[in-house]
This record gives sequence, C-alpha cells and structure tokens, in this order.
Amino acid sequence: MAKKALSHIPFYPEEKLALFIDGSNLYAAARSLDFDIDYKKLLRWAAEQGRLVRAFYYTALIENEEYSPIRPLVDWLDYNGYTMVTKPTKEFVDSQGRRKIKGNMDIELAIDMMEMSDNLDHIMLFSGDGDFRRLLEAVQRKGVRVTVVSSVKTTPPMVADELRRQADHFLDLDELAPMIMREHVAKPVAAEGNEAEEFEDEIPVAVRS
Repeated sequence: MAKKALSHIPFYPEEKLALFIDGSNLYAAARSLDFDIDYKKLLRWAAEQGRLVRAFYYTALIENEEYSPIRPLVDWLDYNGYTMVTKPTKEFVDSQGRRKIKGNMDIELAIDMMEMSDNLDHIMLFSGDGDFRRLLEAVQRKGVRVTVVSSVKTTPPMVADELRRQADHFLDLDELAPMIMREHVAKPVAAEGNEAEEFEDEIPVAVRS
C-alpha cells in the first residue's frame, strides 16, 4: 500500500510518533461524519507516517453487565497493536434524581502523554476536547509537535476552538476518512432498539467471524 501523506501536515520518516485516542470522542466524531473506522487501516496509516512507537486507546467500561457492546472492540484492539487503557464507569444520581454514568478518561490520557513525551517527536491526539489545551501546551514546551484530529465539518463542530488553536497542526477527520474508513458489508437489519447490533458498526471487520 502506497504511503498516503497529507500536504499541509509534515511527517518525517525518522520521527517517533504516538497516537492518543479518546475513544468515545473519536467514535462520536466518526458517527457525525457518517462513517465507521477500520482500526487496522488507522494503525497501518500511522505506521507509514513515521516510527510509530505506541497507539493508546482510552475508554471506560460498564461493569457488572451480562453483555457490553464495546467489549468485542476492546478485545480486538488489545490483540492488534493498540495499548488499551480502560477503567470502570461510575454510576451516580444527579440533583434531579436521574441516574447518570460517568466514564471520563482525561486524567489517564494526560498522565500517559506527559510520561511518553520525552521519548516522542510527534503526538497525534484524536479528540476535540478543549480540556486538553493545557496538556498540549505542556508537551509542546518539551519540543514535541502535536496534531489534533477531530472535525469542524460536523454540526456543531466536534473540536474546541482553543484546542485547535493550541495544536501545531489540525487534521479534520473528514480528510482522513478515505484512508481509514471501513468498507461496509451486508448484514441483517437490526431489530429496533437493539443496542448491541447498533454498536456493531464500531467493530472492525476482522472481529467478525
């Protein structure tokens, strides 16, 4: 497969590169752009841009459930080149008495990025969360270039303006999509309201039998 570069973002074959993927944020952005990610293609594409050191994927998992729709994806990624960082979600009741589930992975991502930054030349952050702006500033002071991957093509935009301004480069997920999208295969129509079948679009083709 020929190397696919992006003219406005410099990649160098000798630079040490790492991916930091905010799983829920990337999933939401891809869904808003109406495509599904083939994570094998994503890893292959990244490896063609430089010396890929690590690809981290962050997601929270709901424990004590008979079936978790994200578990097949997590297991597949874990066996196919990604470094998985997970933690159980926390359940709480808000002031209106509504049941809420919290699964924020920002702290885990920030710690890993800071620890890895001394051994990297280029970081690609797959998230549009503005809370990461100060994190980007900190690793940039160490001489690391940061590319943020999210989208301004969605309504509303998925990337916070302050994060996009802080990044050395911004890559719209819509531009990357032709290189990493999954080709759809025919499958039975899901029963209405079947959460597990709906989530299946997130699972790489390689997972399925």
